[in-house]
Amino acid sequence: MAVQLPPNRGPCQSSRVSTHHWTELKIHQNFPDVGLYVAGVLVCFGERHLIATMPDRLDVLTGSCVQIPCSFDIPHQNKYTFNSTILTSGVWIKENSNFGERPDRVIFNSTEMVNRYQGKITGNMSQKNCTTVFFNVTTSYTNKYNLRIERQPFRATDTEKSVNIVVSDLPSSPNLTVSGEVKEGTPVSLNCSAVAPCPEHPPELTWTLPTQFTTENQLQEYPDQTKSVLSTVTFTPSYLHHEKNITCTAVYPVGTSNKTAEHNMMLNVSFSPKDTSASISPAHPVSVGSCVNLTCSSTANPPVTNFTWFKISEGKTTQVASGQSYTLNVTVGGLYYCEARNSHGCGKSNEVQLAIKGQEEPVNPKVFEIVGKTLGLIFLFSLIVFFSWRRRTSRLPRGFDMTDRSQGLNSPVGTVCSNQATVSRGNQEPPLNNLDGLQAQVNQRGAC
Repeated sequence: MAVQLPPNRGPCQSSRVSTHHWTELKIHQNFPDVGLYVAGVLVCFGERHLIATMPDRLDVLTGSCVQIPCSFDIPHQNKYTFNSTILTSGVWIKENSNFGERPDRVIFNSTEMVNRYQGKITGNMSQKNCTTVFFNVTTSYTNKYNLRIERQPFRATDTEKSVNIVVSDLPSSPNLTVSGEVKEGTPVSLNCSAVAPCPEHPPELTWTLPTQFTTENQLQEYPDQTKSVLSTVTFTPSYLHHEKNITCTAVYPVGTSNKTAEHNMMLNVSFSPKDTSASISPAHPVSVGSCVNLTCSSTANPPVTNFTWFKISEGKTTQVASGQSYTLNVTVGGLYYCEARNSHGCGKSNEVQLAIKGQEEPVNPKVFEIVGKTLGLIFLFSLIVFFSWRRRTSRLPRGFDMTDRSQGLNSPVGTVCSNQATVSRGNQEPPLNNLDGLQAQVNQRGAC
């Protein structure tokens, strides 16, 4: 007997056979290779006559649906038997691809009206798209499944590829990630994704953050054609947000109710030193020769790497020490402050006064600055009032001016100016209508 070999084919590899219903076996003793003649198609041992592409695993919710992304291909030696004009059946086999002794393992056949599993093939089989949806899944659906294609005269099952469906009552937690470093004052994005095993009813993602934010949601597809919902949050962090919790919640619609899962994460915000302060112990005036301790404290992330102490004396600032604590023997008093620094910047503390017993406490130079500015403003205002008065009196008639001066001698205002004219006309009150004269007397007192 002669063995029928396909053209341009090498020896067949010995292995199991993935096709069924063979009608003729022809073996020639002179050929080391063995072939099967299956319904007019030669099939060699070890060859995959059907190559299915599908995810390795799908996590599904009880009561929801599951979509199995699926496609298949026929090796070239059998392609001529695959005619797109002929009806093609997609068959799903549960647990074990060998269903000869267990026909109940066939849970779905696209050409059958009634199946064990309620579902449908949504892909175009003529284009080798076998994407399938099963509805109202239960925990009993948890198992692995193989694909079989039947189209006369071709029938084959891919025994080497299966999809593992895992059904649970609660959804898995969404995945929460941060893009880049979370740094104070720099906008940052947070990404939250949740699997969508039933694209017809994808989950809704919501956020809980300690600040205002903007969101963007989209349905994305992975290389294995599984889908998920991605939500991106953009905000500008502050040091006040450090170690604050954020939450992404996925809400899955299942029937008339919802099932939720969430992911919590603590923000790790990098920032320069904040709330830097200096303290002195003892805080009361100390004796010359005694020891005092100055301490610098600050909040920073990453932690402060360098503390520096400065002294202000006679208006000059001098660096005197490094380190978080500074101990010194008292010789003279003065003002001290510290600076805290990390990789993001520095922070300056308040100024503390080192006072010595029996000595007048030096005044903070800032006090002199404030007093000087205040006196300068008062002097400037006085000059403006004075020149305003001079300008007004220079425009008055000569007789009116003499009357005003003589009347001011016996008025309560006029008596405080001893260097004024000594002419007296008795105790007379200034006329009520002589308002300009009264104003001039007030201005005279302010200028003295």
